Amino acid sequence: CKKLTNKLQIPTFLALIYISHPSHPSLPLSPKYPKNTRMAKMAFSFHSKPLVLQFMLLILFLLGTRLHAVEPPSLTLDYYASTCPVVLETVKKEMECAVLSDPRNAALVVRLHFHDCFVQGCDGSVLLDDTITLKGEKKASNNIHSLKGFRIIDKIKNTLESDCPGIVSCADILTIAARDAVLLVGGPYWDVPLGRKDSVTASFEQANTNLPKADEGLLSIISKFLYQGLSVTDMVALAGSHTIGMARCASFRARIYGDWEATTPGYDPISESHLSNLKSVCPPIGGSDNNITAMDYVTPNLFDNSFYHLLLKGEGLLNSDQEMYSSVFGLETKELVKKYAADPIAFFQQFSDSMVKMGNITNPDSFVSGEVRRNCRFVNT
Repeated sequence: CKKLTNKLQIPTFLALIYISHPSHPSLPLSPKYPKNTRMAKMAFSFHSKPLVLQFMLLILFLLGTRLHAVEPPSLTLDYYASTCPVVLETVKKEMECAVLSDPRNAALVVRLHFHDCFVQGCDGSVLLDDTITLKGEKKASNNIHSLKGFRIIDKIKNTLESDCPGIVSCADILTIAARDAVLLVGGPYWDVPLGRKDSVTASFEQANTNLPKADEGLLSIISKFLYQGLSVTDMVALAGSHTIGMARCASFRARIYGDWEATTPGYDPISESHLSNLKSVCPPIGGSDNNITAMDYVTPNLFDNSFYHLLLKGEGLLNSDQEMYSSVFGLETKELVKKYAADPIAFFQQFSDSMVKMGNITNPDSFVSGEVRRNCRFVNT
């Protein structure tokens, strides 16, 4: 693999965009917004929402604000400059090997990072295996059949343990690897602040409740992002990562046998052919739940803005994605979908900023009782 990586051709759909975050070299761990700005985000379509839903979203917003109110230590770009200067190059080389062997590995690692950050913050808890004394997150309903890529992180960790034993946290490895995964399939570059600790706990319960589901409504998903301190703009931009990766039949069966035709205006032979293919992959009944297909059938292994063009055509594979454009509550999200479909540069820039914000979601407890695991699958003993 090391001999082949020099020949790895990174897609050139766009010139790679180098995003340098304005608050570097040190970034706060928890995203912050002026209260009036965040409330404005929530109010994007309150005039069209029932009062009960408004109240529920407000409560979730307040809980989310409280969750991130603690001021944790700062992450820095040069955290490993003296203790493990090879960390970035090591992760890059291992990710090049992984993506070269199968481009779909890029999406697996990005998904792992997302599922980690939405449960207890970005603390590597998603990587923990079940033990007698610890119930991990891997078997939660949102994870059990969809999360893969653990061996990629294991391999990176093993290499770094040889070079810099006991120095680099699994949480940091996963965050760097997600950035490199996007870059290797044609997406943007962004600086990754470092210094996370690995948690000594996991939350099976939060893995079941905090993560958005494929069939979930728009308002519910917005509330989950607000709870994490992420805005509606962050949500729409981060959903753009579905331009790479696959989805299970169980995640989109209701969509293709439900409102697919209602969201695709007029007859389009390409859309009709695609729907026919989807139904062949995912019959209405039978043992086909784990059959998979690309969420972006146009450029499945290229990180671009094709995903948003599919939403404009009503062809979002997951209900949760299509709702951003088709929902009656999606006044703001619809405009963002149109913006990113028309302007790939704007999408890349916002995606980079939103990935930094998501990567800075933390569980302050991990900085008090956390550690640097020797093995990403188990807490140290």
